[in-house]
Amino acid sequence: MVQISVLEKPIERIKETCELMGIADKFDRALPELETFLEEEVAQGEVSESKLTFDGLCYLRRLLTAA
Repeated sequence: MVQISVLEKPIERIKETCELMGIADKFDRALPELETFLEEEVAQGEVSESKLTFDGLCYLRRLLTAA
């Protein structure tokens, strides 16, 4: 899968956060959906790494609590 370069840092930050929280395995399973969500955000014009990281963490939280 080709990764949009603007997503590299936000995804890395989200991954580090998950590792610190001890849920790295859940992150790995949710990564495809998270990437799709972030790609949609970029397609809508969002390019701020901080905003993408925050939105990604919020999305991941919703995704994991729904599972």
